[in-house]
Amino acid sequence: MSNIYQHFRADEKEFIDQVLNWQEYVEDSYAPKLTDFLDPRQIHIIKSIIGTHSQVKYLEFGGYEGAERKRVLLFPDYLVPEIKDFQISILEIDYPSKFITLSHRHVLGSLMSIGLKREKFGDILIQQDRIQFIIPTEMLHYIQMELKQIGKTTIQLKEVAYHELITADEEWKEQSVTVSSLRLDAILSTVFPLSRQKAQTMIQHKLVKVNWKEVEQVSFVCEEGDVISVRGFGRCKIITMDGQTKKEKWRLIVGLLK
Repeated sequence: MSNIYQHFRADEKEFIDQVLNWQEYVEDSYAPKLTDFLDPRQIHIIKSIIGTHSQVKYLEFGGYEGAERKRVLLFPDYLVPEIKDFQISILEIDYPSKFITLSHRHVLGSLMSIGLKREKFGDILIQQDRIQFIIPTEMLHYIQMELKQIGKTTIQLKEVAYHELITADEEWKEQSVTVSSLRLDAILSTVFPLSRQKAQTMIQHKLVKVNWKEVEQVSFVCEEGDVISVRGFGRCKIITMDGQTKKEKWRLIVGLLK
């Protein structure tokens, strides 16, 4: 069992244990297990643990192709799941868009202000003045009852079908960089227009996330596949690590999303 943990970071142990419990539940009960909305790092952990040869299989779905946050369905290998098994609904926000501008941050804050943890809803989608967000069907009635305004703006919610979903494809711009070390502050100061000191300050002020979790250690060591977001500057991911140079610097291929 300990061999599993060595492949992941120490702070991921709790989630790994949860995945193992889900796997055991499906194996023992011969029944499917549907998760909340998970981030890509958590989904990667599930894939790594379940593997391709287990009696337990998995599928992921977040409402549309390319969704960032998705529900994962773990199920016995003899079942054939359908889209409806993911129990996903889509809500669109009706608000006075001619007079008010709402952002992703406003919607996120309002959803969490009614008691929802981040894993209880999926992606928030904005296309010009249209805003939609994806939720578990079991939370539909609660959210419709509780979410009446965003900030000081009164809103109405309407459920929409999958074919009405607005989507925006993410475009990652790849580039090759050389960094002095794999420390978080070193990578930030190379990839983004930040000094090393500014990068350290932003990390210490909880403005930086790695794999959707706040990181406050400037010496945090990054790994291949990590997604790093910096408030106000955008997001990057470490696509590949191409080894070290003769001067012991690291060559990385990173993707930039702004």
